[in-house]
Amino acid sequence: MARTGSGSLPAHRNIKLDSFLQRNMERTVYERVRAYEPCVVISETINKVYMHVVLSDERVYLTEYPPRTLTAACSLRRVRDIELVNDLPDFLRGKDRELCQHIRITYVTDKPAGRGRDWLRRDKRVGFLPAAQPPRRTSHCQTITSTLEGYPAQRNHSETRTEEVHTLAPARSASCPNPETLGLLTVPQPPTHPPSTPPPLYSPISSPTSPRSPLAQRLNIPEPGQVQRRIGSVLSRLLRRDVVNSREEREAELHLYAVSHTSRLYLHLQSSWNSFIIRSTMLLDPLYRGRCSVVSESSPGMRLPAISWERTAHLFGQLSSELLQEGISLESLYLLLQELRTAAHRNIALRRLFWRSSEVCVFLVQTLEESLHGCQSLSGVYTADQLLLSSLIVQTLAIMFRETEVEPARLNLLSAKRGALASRMLLALLCDPELQTRTRGSQVDCELQALLAEYLDAACSLLFELLLLGHEASRCSAADNFLCVGWILHVLQPHPHLFSFIGYQAQQVVLVLSDQQESSLSPIQSVVLFQRCRLLLACLQHNNQLAQHLQSHFREEFRYFVKLSCADKKLPPHYLISQPTLRLVEQILTLNLHR
Repeated sequence: MARTGSGSLPAHRNIKLDSFLQRNMERTVYERVRAYEPCVVISETINKVYMHVVLSDERVYLTEYPPRTLTAACSLRRVRDIELVNDLPDFLRGKDRELCQHIRITYVTDKPAGRGRDWLRRDKRVGFLPAAQPPRRTSHCQTITSTLEGYPAQRNHSETRTEEVHTLAPARSASCPNPETLGLLTVPQPPTHPPSTPPPLYSPISSPTSPRSPLAQRLNIPEPGQVQRRIGSVLSRLLRRDVVNSREEREAELHLYAVSHTSRLYLHLQSSWNSFIIRSTMLLDPLYRGRCSVVSESSPGMRLPAISWERTAHLFGQLSSELLQEGISLESLYLLLQELRTAAHRNIALRRLFWRSSEVCVFLVQTLEESLHGCQSLSGVYTADQLLLSSLIVQTLAIMFRETEVEPARLNLLSAKRGALASRMLLALLCDPELQTRTRGSQVDCELQALLAEYLDAACSLLFELLLLGHEASRCSAADNFLCVGWILHVLQPHPHLFSFIGYQAQQVVLVLSDQQESSLSPIQSVVLFQRCRLLLACLQHNNQLAQHLQSHFREEFRYFVKLSCADKKLPPHYLISQPTLRLVEQILTLNLHR
C-alpha cells in the first residue's frame, strides 16, 4: 500500500476504511499503516469471517467488513513465524479456492496487562461472534461466499443492532504512550508483579481487638493475622505468576486467507516483521537507542514534539542542497552525512523523501564509487578517510531502505533504465576484504583493519536490504519488476571480489558460532549475524556458482565448527531476532552439508 503526498493517505485506498482508521488511530500510528487487505480470518475466537486485515509497523489489526471496531489481533513482538501454507481451503470455491494465499502467523499469546497499558484496549469479544451462536456464524459464512463472488450479503436488522452496541468509541485512552515512541523505542522490560495486593487467602486467627504487647510494638513484630495475610499474599502472587508464565509459553495461530489474486499481504507481513525484530533487537544496545531517540538539549529526557511532514521536507531540502553544493570539503561532507543518517534513524518521513529526491541517492552512490574504488585503484591501498566515509555512506543507504518498501518512488528509482542505479550501487558496494597497506604489523595497520571490518559489516547490511527488495520482486506477478534475487546476484557475478567478499561473510558466521567464542552476542552482533545468514542462504538457493563456492570452501568449517546448540547459547532468548536466526542457521547447514 503506497502513500502519496504527506504520507498520510494510501494510494488505491478504501476510503471508508481509511476514514475509519484515521478516526480510531493515533496520527503517528495511522501514518505508519503499511497495508490493509480483505481476508477470511480464522483464529481462536474467529471462524471464517470476512474481515479487513490492517498492518502497521508494530501490530496486526482486524476490523469488520464494513469497519465498526478495531482489534489488535497480535503484536509483531509476539510473532514467532510467518509462513505461506500450500493448501486448498474447503470453504472457498472456484478460482478463489485455487488462487488464494493462506498465511499462517504463529505468535505467543499476550500476557495479561492493566487497562491503562493498552491504547486500543477493549473487550476481546467485541465485534466477534461467540462460538455458541451457530446461526450468526452461518450468516457470516454466507457473507464470505457472497463477497468473494462480488455481491456482499445483506445483514438482517437484528444482527446490525447487536453489533452496533460494540462499536469502538473514537475517544483515545488518556494512558496512550507518546506516539513518537510507538514501534521505535520499545524495549522489552521484565515482567512486573500486579500493582495491587490481592485479598488474603486466610482469615486472621487472633481477635482484632486483642492488644499487642509493648515489646511487639517496639520491635514492629507483625500480628499473627498479618503473618497469615502475608502468606496468602505470597501464595496468590506465586499462583498468578504461574498463570502468566503458562500464558506466555502458549502459542496461538492466526490464519489469513487473502482472497485477492494480486495480494501482497504476505510480503508486507514478512518485511514488517523483519524490520521489527531488527529494530527491537538493536534498540537493546544503549548507543543505538541513544542515536534513535530525539532528546531536547535544554530539557534532558524530554522528547521533542513530532515534526510535521512540511517541516521535514523543508529541512531535508536544506540538507540536500548543502550536500550537493560544488566544492564541498571532505570534512563538511562527512558531518552532513552524519546528520542525514541520524535524522533518518528518527524520522521515517525523511526516508520516504530520500527516495522521492533521486539526486541525493545518485550522489551517494557516485561518492561511494569514487571513495572506495577510484582512489584505491590508483594507490593500491585503503586509507582511513576512505573507509570512514564509505562506511557512513553505506550505513546511510541501508537506513533509507528500512520500512520504505511501500514507497513507490523507491522501486521506480531503482528499476529505472533497467536497474542502472541499483547495478551501480551493488557493484560499488563490494570490496576486497583483504587489507592492502603500506606497512605491516603496525598500529596504523590494526586501525585500518578495524575500519575495514566495520565497512564489511555495513556492506552486508545494505546487501541484505537489497536482497529483501529482491525477495519482494520475486513474488510479484508484474513482468516489468525484474529486481529479483537472481538478478541481484547475476549483477554481482562479474565483480572481481565477489567470491572473496562472500567468503569473508561465511568465515565470520563460522567464527561467531564456533566454540572459540563463549560469550553471548551483543544486539548489534546478533543483527549482523542474522543478515549474514540471510545473505548466505540467498547465495545457496539462487546462484549455482556461489553455492558451489561455499560448499567447496566452507563445507568442513560448517560441519565441524557450526553447531545449533552453540548458536542457541550465544543468542540470548530475549532477543527477538534469536529464533529466526537459528532457523536460518539450520537451513544453511542443511543446504551446505547435505545438498
